[in-house]
This record gives sequence, C-alpha cells and structure tokens, in this order.
Amino acid sequence: MRKTDSGRYDVLVVGAGAAGLACAGDLGTAGLRVRLLEADGAVGGRMRTDRVAGFTVDRGFQVFNTSYPQVKRRIDLKALRLRPFTPGVLVHTQDGLRRLTDPVRRPKESRDLLPGRLVSGRDLLALGALSARDTLAPASVLRRRPDGTTLTALAQAGVSPHLVETFFRPFLSGVFLEDELTTSARFFHLVWRSMLRGTLCLPAEGIGAVPAQLASRLPVDVLRTDSPVTAVTRDGVVVADGSHVQARAVVVATGQRVAAELLPGLRVPEGRTVTTLYHATAGPPLTEPVLVVDSRRRFLNTCVLTAVHPHFSADGRALVSTSLLGSPGPAETEAVLPALGEVYGADTADWELVHRVTVPDALPAMPGPVPLSRSTRFGPGRYVCGDHRATGSLQGALASGARAAREVLQDLDGSS
Repeated sequence: MRKTDSGRYDVLVVGAGAAGLACAGDLGTAGLRVRLLEADGAVGGRMRTDRVAGFTVDRGFQVFNTSYPQVKRRIDLKALRLRPFTPGVLVHTQDGLRRLTDPVRRPKESRDLLPGRLVSGRDLLALGALSARDTLAPASVLRRRPDGTTLTALAQAGVSPHLVETFFRPFLSGVFLEDELTTSARFFHLVWRSMLRGTLCLPAEGIGAVPAQLASRLPVDVLRTDSPVTAVTRDGVVVADGSHVQARAVVVATGQRVAAELLPGLRVPEGRTVTTLYHATAGPPLTEPVLVVDSRRRFLNTCVLTAVHPHFSADGRALVSTSLLGSPGPAETEAVLPALGEVYGADTADWELVHRVTVPDALPAMPGPVPLSRSTRFGPGRYVCGDHRATGSLQGALASGARAAREVLQDLDGSS
C-alpha cells in the first residue's frame, strides 16, 4: 500500500542540483508550497565535494566563474572564501611552457604573446579583435549571432590552424569536453566573454559549497534527501519508499538521462564524460595557481589544487588534478604520469594516485547550431529544467531553473 506525503503541494521539484535549487528557491519566494526531492544524501548533483585520504576533491575538476549573471544574483561570493586562478593558461609546447594571458590584466606576463613565441603577429591581431568583440558586446547580441561550430567561428575570426592546434583545441577540449570543436559557436563566444570578464576561482570548501549555500536558504521543510523518484504520475510522483507525493505541478530537474526516464518522450542531448585523476606528491611541481594544457593533448588540463587552496591537503602534501576525456583504460591512465613529468619538469615516480572519479554526462553535448535556451514546459503541469535545456554551465543550470519557476508561476496563475 502506497503512503502519501502529508498534504498536497503546489509544486514538486525532482532533483536538488543547481537547477532544482534555483527553481525551488524562486517558487518558495513567490509564496508557493514546494517540496524538493533529492535522490542522493546531499544536494549538488554533479557539483559535489568529497574528503578523500585527507584531501578535498571535487567530483571532477571544476572551476567557479564569478562573471555569470545568475551567480551574481544568487550567490554570496564572500561567504565562499574564493581563491582565484592566475588569469590565463600555461600551454606546454615543444619549446616548453608558454603563457597565454590577457595583456590588459597581466601586462608584465604577456611576453609569450610577442610574435615568434606562442602566436604570430597575425594571430595576435585576430585574437585581440575576437576578444574585444566578445568582451564588449552584450550577451544578448552574442546570443543572436548566426550559429555554427566553434572551429568555424575561429576560422572566421582569422585564427590560424596553428594557433587552433597549439592552444584553442587543447584548451577548449577541457571546457566543452569534446575535441572536435563542434560545440555551438554562440556558446563559445559567451564562454570566451565570461572568461575575459570574470575570474576563475575555487571555493575554500570545494565546489560543493555553491549548491550547499543555495540549499541553506530554503525553508527547513522544503528539502527531502535520500528520496529517489521512480515515476511521475498524473497527480504527482512516486518515491522509492513507496510514498506518493501529490502536487499541482512537477518540475524534473535531474540530469538528462533520469529526466528522459521520468518523462517518456523527452528528447535529450548526448552527455560528455570526463575522468579526473588526483595525485598526491611531497612537493608542488608548480607553485602558481594556474591551469596547464598540453598542445599534444595527452590530457585535457592539469593544475596544482593546493596552489589555489593550500588547505585542500590535510598533511601538507601537494594535490595535482588532471582530467581526461571519457573513461580511460589502464594504458591511457598509466601514460598520464610520464606526460605530467614532462609538462611540469618533475619526477613523478613517487606521485600517489589518491582518487579517480569518472563523471558520466558531466556536460550536455551542444553541437552547433543549437538553441541556447528552451522552454521548460513538457506537458500540462509537467516541466523539465537543467543545463541540458540551456547551456552546459552553472549559468545555464541556474537560468533554466529560474525559467522553470517563471513558467510554472505563469501557468498556475492562469489556471487558478
């Protein structure tokens, strides 16, 4: 016999990731009776942080961008105790490490932008023009541009194939989690703009502090964890414990695979998978908090996390994060340490692999052309939100959750 949750809610939100938290928060603020159901024991979805062998490790390498409009609207940045990465990227080339940075922010560190080092004079002009257009243009203008692939957009901007292969493909493979650069050109321009205008950081307690902060603002009776939803019904949902929770509207704010299971007929994009290796070492191979990419693409990116936040380590050892596309096998994993030794100029023989995490569907595929935002309405009283309905980013997830809340309020007001 099925149990019934006490009372009937205005809205049930399924999934307490960033999108679900934003949606539930906005609906609650509007005065609706909301229940937020999360399958796991804590909020965050893919934005989770674990403590492993005395280290603070996120579930996959993640950075926090301060320029996102939804972040500015919802997050108390000071409370996160953010530490920034150095603006720019170190690129490992056949000539060693070369720095590509914003000369406006770090003019003294821009010598590698001189012609003949990392970029040619023509590429420098093309890169400057691209960056100026994306930085100065309103986001709404970038969203309305004709869409295509990132690779085509770079060619149209005058970027040479050499710079694409040396920098853009290695770097953007780690951003989009695909190395063909087929991702939407409009999304690329928005991402490039956000990186130039914002600061990439890490919270002191890891990326999980972001959804935890959103959850802390919900009334105490809204969130129920350890409550996986098994079915969406005509008048609510069924939870794994057999309880039936009733509501006027249901918002599915899970990842795309679960959403497709709960809402038969929902079309969802493919997901991108990433694996992150966490190595502990006696001393840091690099003391600067900077992202490093490899022009030979033996990995997506690497960085010394304890150079960003020293207390990510409890025993004083350094923690190095390295990410790879997909779920690499033993041979690919074993090849990482020699590559890191070459890139960092360090002896990696005593590096200890303390954690490995593979994140399926870490990002939704966004091959261009693609809409950057979709309605969350799925059917009468049924809604779906998440980064797979917008853009593969924290901004996209939060914006989709906010849109779901707006559309629910419009529909409930119209039906009352």
